[in-house]
Amino acid sequence: MDAADWDERYRGTGLVWEAEPNRFVAQELAGLPAGRAVDLAAGEGRNAVWLAGQGWDVDAVDFSAVALAKAERLGAERGVALRTVCSDLAAWSAPEGTYDLALIAYLQLPWPQMERVLREAANAVRGGGTLFLVGHAAANLERGHGGPRDPGVLCTAEQVAAEWRPRARIVRAEEVTRPVSTEQGSRTAIDALVRAVRR
Repeated sequence: MDAADWDERYRGTGLVWEAEPNRFVAQELAGLPAGRAVDLAAGEGRNAVWLAGQGWDVDAVDFSAVALAKAERLGAERGVALRTVCSDLAAWSAPEGTYDLALIAYLQLPWPQMERVLREAANAVRGGGTLFLVGHAAANLERGHGGPRDPGVLCTAEQVAAEWRPRARIVRAEEVTRPVSTEQGSRTAIDALVRAVRR
């Protein structure tokens, strides 16, 4: 899907996703001292707004202007401010050492493009800062529920960790599960989760 497709998906008045942060984002990042953060593929801003509520100075980056407008509204409703940046992550970059945290949640790109985003995220984080990714795992295609059905946009935690390992210490790299409510009852999704500290 391109930016126009996502704009159309986000165009309704309600949120496509819930307003609360992703469970793994909240669990893993709640204790970090606040600094400057970038949320890559921020969508409607649920994670960016949550970070801002924790005291972070947040840049929310996405290629959907419609989603970012919703992120700004959600931030205003929650009494927090964030900067929105409308940019395709295939071309996004930031000066080296700009951020204390780079967050990537459910960005599903073909691996060569994903590698570039992971490299740019690592470059954008200063020494001692945190890199965090959660997304649909490759294993979800066969053993989990929901998520993209294209194996070309799915990866493993180890693939992500291997990309970050030369410039970061890997704190956690594993598959995690989360319940998904469906009309047929609860199902289980499998995600890849990687947390690293920039050297």
